[in-house]
Amino acid sequence: MAFFGAYVVLCLTLPGLLLVRALYGGARTLAEEIALGLALGYAIEIFAYIAARAVGTPLLVLIWPVTIYVAFLAHPRLRTHWKGQTHLRAPLWWSWFLALMLVYLIGSSALMFFRVSALTWPEAGTSNLDLSYSLALLGELKHHMPPRVPMVASEHLYYHWFVYAHYAASSWITGVEPLVLLFRLSLLPVLAAFVVLIGMVGQRVIGSWAGALLAVAGTLFVAIPSLYANANGLLLWTGSPQVPWISPTTTFGAMMFAPVVLLLIDLLERRRTGITTWALLAIFLAAVMGAKATYLPVLLAGLAAVAAVEAARRRRLPRPAFVAMGMALACLGYAQFVLFGRVRQGLAVDPLSMVRSTWGALTGMGEQATPPASSTAGVTLLYLMSWAVVWCGILGLLRRPRLLLRPAVVLMLGMSAAASGAVLLLGSTHSLNQAYFLKGAFPYLAILSANGFLVLARRERVSALAAVCAACAGAAVAYVIRLLCHVEVPLRPGRTDTDLYLPYLALAAVGVLATGVVLSFKRRPRPFALLVAMAVGAGPVAAWQARVSLVARHAPGLYESRQVDLDQVPRGALTAARWLRDHSRPDDLIATNAHCRWGYESPCDARHFWVAALTERRVLVEGWAFTATNLDLSRPGELVEQRPFWDQQRLRLNEAVFRTPSAAAIKRLRELYGVRWLLADERQLSPGTRIDEFADFRLRYGDYAIYRVPDGTRS
Repeated sequence: MAFFGAYVVLCLTLPGLLLVRALYGGARTLAEEIALGLALGYAIEIFAYIAARAVGTPLLVLIWPVTIYVAFLAHPRLRTHWKGQTHLRAPLWWSWFLALMLVYLIGSSALMFFRVSALTWPEAGTSNLDLSYSLALLGELKHHMPPRVPMVASEHLYYHWFVYAHYAASSWITGVEPLVLLFRLSLLPVLAAFVVLIGMVGQRVIGSWAGALLAVAGTLFVAIPSLYANANGLLLWTGSPQVPWISPTTTFGAMMFAPVVLLLIDLLERRRTGITTWALLAIFLAAVMGAKATYLPVLLAGLAAVAAVEAARRRRLPRPAFVAMGMALACLGYAQFVLFGRVRQGLAVDPLSMVRSTWGALTGMGEQATPPASSTAGVTLLYLMSWAVVWCGILGLLRRPRLLLRPAVVLMLGMSAAASGAVLLLGSTHSLNQAYFLKGAFPYLAILSANGFLVLARRERVSALAAVCAACAGAAVAYVIRLLCHVEVPLRPGRTDTDLYLPYLALAAVGVLATGVVLSFKRRPRPFALLVAMAVGAGPVAAWQARVSLVARHAPGLYESRQVDLDQVPRGALTAARWLRDHSRPDDLIATNAHCRWGYESPCDARHFWVAALTERRVLVEGWAFTATNLDLSRPGELVEQRPFWDQQRLRLNEAVFRTPSAAAIKRLRELYGVRWLLADERQLSPGTRIDEFADFRLRYGDYAIYRVPDGTRS
């Protein structure tokens, strides 16, 4: 922990902070400066590590912070930045609020993630399957550049892998095990920086610390109305952020994108237009390109909206918007054609795909079921209504129409519209991946909503106490609706899907009634801010109350991905894999008979990644579900994890070594593919199988045996 903390301060934050002070002027708090410096440190470290790993000396990544220190100590003008400038003073309560949000993030991580994601074996084997995939990519980036898919060694890695380059660099520098970095440490500073940066963007757009508070809270606690008795939201889609540790790419990308928005606000509103600001924007855009490229098309849509509005207002082309569009387009092109190799990763134009999947889950007919047109329209309206409830505060901007023309607001509105459209227009063969477009827009929808609400509240002189009371009333309404309608999902046999709409129709009726009451008020202006507060109460506030209640009761019906039971996890996997890692070279290739998730062998769920994850070595064929080839070969309605491996000859040669071992079979693997090690899950071997007659036995631990492929052929 001490080494990791020193690394974050000395190798990331401090050199990044010095660069921020030198390149990016303006008033800001110390916390904002530190967060910006940390984000910049991450971005530069990634590119430094890529170069260092490519030349085969990963610790050369340390050259970049050393160079910064030398430059800022040697040059008189740069030396002044060690002291810094006078910082903007934020209210004391703002500091306490940020601290409280960090405590919440750490506490929720401990409850929802640390508690069920152990560092010891076999408990670690029951963790979310995405973690083994991330751990495998971390090991790959630690030892290879350019990276490949370690679970299927012949496959290029077409993925947003920059976060794993950072993990790899931190592992080399600190000596901390990749498992500990992924499961416990690396995202803690990322989460802290994200909270501070979103508050900074919110304060910059709204112009008040209260608005920044609402923006941060709206980002972290966003959730659509939860009106079913036994489930969150619409079962498949809760609208709430997932546990940040499950998807490091999403969390890291969100943190990296916040400075992009911050810099663009300065450039588009001409607060700062110097070359150094553009240079910082280029660095962060390049980092976002490989951290989470789904932000780039959404950003392009927002910039296009700014360009159109500014051109119409000023009767001339807005140069900053077009320059930024060119930069974003260049990054998107590089990402699509180089980093992602023009593969589609299972995404396709498939309008209302998420709606159909949701209907299948809610009705119990399965995600592959085809709903009638009326049901498709009904669930689409549920989504639109849910989003309207959560972000209805945006309508408050209509009270000050000139705000709708401000570049920062237009940028966020354009991004949000594009993200919502992507969710509804695109389809994915796996896990509703199109939803990541909208998840990326959550912070900026929260900022717009907070801005609109404060515009209403100030104009209508609505007190904070009145707004809180209205929110509590909305939460109470949602609770009563959930209790009285008592619709449970999936629907029981014999129930029609019209039951799905009853709670939402009841909420809509209450909303209409409340609007009528407000319109009947004689006072001017009418307190529409109370309606917004009531909607937030019926949406996120009530949803979190329902979520806590369901978790406390362990209620059935909660949507959770299926995990592996402890008794299904093989014994000794971690120890055997660590031995193999310590006794092999990074370029050695492993063959294994482990391809299917434990407990999901028939049909085979090909999301088994633990061999590559724990050995940090490439595997001839392990789990192929998430490879670009498998995703691109999949078709709508097909489960990608159950697709057969596309190269059956390679799989047959691999399996022959474990099912019917022979000198010829092992020789073929060695000569055709360069296999040097065999890792056998002995639970899957037939009784009497003697691999040791044809390969050098090295270790047996628990359920695993390790063999070295001989250089010559045994007879």
